[in-house]
Amino acid sequence: MTPTDYLWHKATAPEDPTASWTGANRFPAGPAGLRIEALFSASPYDAGKIHQRIKLLKDRVRESRAAFAYCNLVGGQDELVFDGQSFIMDKKGHAIARGEPFKEDLLIVDIPVSELRRRKKKENSTEGCRKVHIVPAALKGITKKKEHFPAQKIRKLDATAEVYEALVLGLHDYVAKNGFKKTVIGISGGIDSAIVAVLAADALGAENVVGVFMPSQYTSFESNTDAKELARNIGIKLLEAPISEVYGAYLSMFKPLFSGLKEDITEENIQARIRGNTLMALSNKFGWLVLTTGNKSEMSVGYATLYGDMAGGFAVIKDVPKTLVYKIAQYRNALNIIIPKRILIKEPTAELKPDQKDRDTLPPYKYLDPILKNYIEEDKGVDGVVNLPMTKKEIERVLRMVDGSEYKRRQSPPGIKITPKAFGKDRRMPITNKYRGGQ
Repeated sequence: MTPTDYLWHKATAPEDPTASWTGANRFPAGPAGLRIEALFSASPYDAGKIHQRIKLLKDRVRESRAAFAYCNLVGGQDELVFDGQSFIMDKKGHAIARGEPFKEDLLIVDIPVSELRRRKKKENSTEGCRKVHIVPAALKGITKKKEHFPAQKIRKLDATAEVYEALVLGLHDYVAKNGFKKTVIGISGGIDSAIVAVLAADALGAENVVGVFMPSQYTSFESNTDAKELARNIGIKLLEAPISEVYGAYLSMFKPLFSGLKEDITEENIQARIRGNTLMALSNKFGWLVLTTGNKSEMSVGYATLYGDMAGGFAVIKDVPKTLVYKIAQYRNALNIIIPKRILIKEPTAELKPDQKDRDTLPPYKYLDPILKNYIEEDKGVDGVVNLPMTKKEIERVLRMVDGSEYKRRQSPPGIKITPKAFGKDRRMPITNKYRGGQ
């Protein structure tokens, strides 16, 4: 009998020990009318999901007047993260014990017979289960001998910490369960590659993370300094592979083919593809998994290069908007300062041409992210975007960028879902679509 079986059978003492259940079923009531309901679930995480579960089950408990045991899966599988946080709810709808978030845990809860017995008259408000025993998951078994453990408070995470732990768990399980030992990341000196590198080190250990700095003639002194400082702070190995010479060879090859044409985004994308090719070569040679560094804001509007910065095996922050990237970076630095301060405050840039800034192509992220949330996660059009200093024409342009980038997203690696609607399984849109209104 597994520890979980023991918990439920011990708590309910059903007449028929062979009784089975699907979803949320009542155990058979014994002669004393004892009752508890249980739900064994694989409920995937998105931000704030635990509050939805508690509300739904509280409503169920109020209907049935039975105690409730909710047991949720823990771990990562492709895009999904299962956050655990199993809990016991008394029949008044109070969550009296909750498992650790994003970790395997075992709860043993003493539920008095009076709490399980159905009564017509209202129970005394002071009656019920308040004695909670927490047993470390490391224990290989439990005995029927009653043990006493000090009660522990339910550990709750704020919204940013919750997302961070979800990303760490999802990344760890994707790498480990697919048989990889090490990962490799292109380190640019910017915020996105910085947070991916820190997440990887927290999930896998710094010794299993390799950074690659690939400067060009457009790479600033600040980016060079920040990339190296970040690697030292994390404790990861940092390789350096300058791309200027390779880029020059590309331009020479294309010179007769591009004769008479001005430089444009083509030359920018060549640089990104050289970097992507470099990372994939290291992956092939050493068996390292390439982690891409694009965030949800960029992926939404196509601000990424196919076969360039999108090349890789796992997109860690694919569902994390840019403004949230900064929040989780600040959260991680609050634990111990690891991301150089300048990375947190300097203006985002791809550094693919002189004096380039993200705002040359995109609205400021503090305006872009609310538009994307309304359109992608809430299915709202132009009229659903309010209280932003942007014209209707500017908003329509953003929505068209989202619609026109579907073909890129189809070719991107899987990434961890942390919002209610991530790209892929949550949001399936056709590439071929004559309608281009964005409304």
